[in-house]
Amino acid sequence: MVMRFCLRLRSLRRIALALCLGAAGLLPTTLGTAADFTPEQRQAIEAIVRDYLAKNPDVMLDALQAAEDKIKVEARDKASAALVTRRHELLDDPDAPIAGNPKGDVTVVEFFDYRCPYCKQVVPAIDALLAEDKQLRFVFKEFPVLGADSVVAARAALASRKQGKYDAMHRALMTTKGQINAEAVFKMAGSVGLDAERLKRDMADPEIDRMLKANTKLAEALEIRGTPAFVVGDEIVPGAISLNALKQLIAAARQK
Repeated sequence: MVMRFCLRLRSLRRIALALCLGAAGLLPTTLGTAADFTPEQRQAIEAIVRDYLAKNPDVMLDALQAAEDKIKVEARDKASAALVTRRHELLDDPDAPIAGNPKGDVTVVEFFDYRCPYCKQVVPAIDALLAEDKQLRFVFKEFPVLGADSVVAARAALASRKQGKYDAMHRALMTTKGQINAEAVFKMAGSVGLDAERLKRDMADPEIDRMLKANTKLAEALEIRGTPAFVVGDEIVPGAISLNALKQLIAAARQK
């Protein structure tokens, strides 16, 4: 993510420079490469641009804002396209844990991390929705983005399915107030009735690696960079969301 940010920042700077040169009347009809300019010419151009920006600082701000808006629109369009082409993978993955009504008329998908405080913040809203809306189907997408301990927790939750304890393990991890690390994960496993030694063996199953990688690739395709993130109908909603906002999204999806 850091590398992507740095590349994007360099792109913004290049776009801003081009716009500034154009605004200053320094952009030729046919652009040459860097090799077409002597070191003295490059220094002269840079000096002129610096002087122009010093006198017209809003040009840089406007250029950066325009470039950032363009990137956001492109990302949104890419995510919308991926939502169409990968809808089956998003909604009907047989490996993804589900809650609520398996045959519900609307599906909510959540990408989450057990160590994310904002994911924990929305748990009461999700519980309320599932208790109130008997036609709601809910899909859990493990998306451990907050480090190695998050990966351990996600692997343990997925492995707990082999002992029929995903719901209990998921709730234990989501509702705990303390630090989540490997020691805490296995302690929680024992508290919900899991065989911890078997759980450790099951966590090493390559199939869990495949599931987590698939979730990561899907999140990237949908331009989901953090947790929590929700997909409801045709909407991708990043960040914690209120119960009322979720209800509105679900209602809108039902109307469609």
